[in-house]
Amino acid sequence: MPQTNTLLVNIRRIMRLYDNMLKPICERHALTPLEVTIISFLYNNPGRDTAADIVELRMLSKSNVSQAVENLIQKSLLQRRQDTADRRRMHLSLAAGATPITQEIEAVREHFREQIFQGFTEQELEQFAGFNDRIAKNAKAATSSR
Repeated sequence: MPQTNTLLVNIRRIMRLYDNMLKPICERHALTPLEVTIISFLYNNPGRDTAADIVELRMLSKSNVSQAVENLIQKSLLQRRQDTADRRRMHLSLAAGATPITQEIEAVREHFREQIFQGFTEQELEQFAGFNDRIAKNAKAATSSR
């Protein structure tokens, strides 16, 4: 049985590695880590294009996301449009200026995957994906029942 401390330390280590790999993008484009997260989210989650979606799926603070979205709009990297059925709902989309950033994020993500899965066989990657899905479902069920 894996020890909880080891699991939590490994999760933190993996997150720190990914955050550190994104730092050059933040610096090059004068963006905060949260702003890069929002750009990445919108790029990788078509159809999930509201601030509420970002808050829910990335488990981030609503106020922090709202501020970062405003900053990205001011930097001409995001656009906002009103929902036709519900005027209170705003949809976000990446502006053309975000394209170089999304390309850099994708390159970092690929390098990150290569780093953390180095030496894994195809079968081990499939097993990991299955285990990871089960862990995520268990965590979601545990948080939903509270």
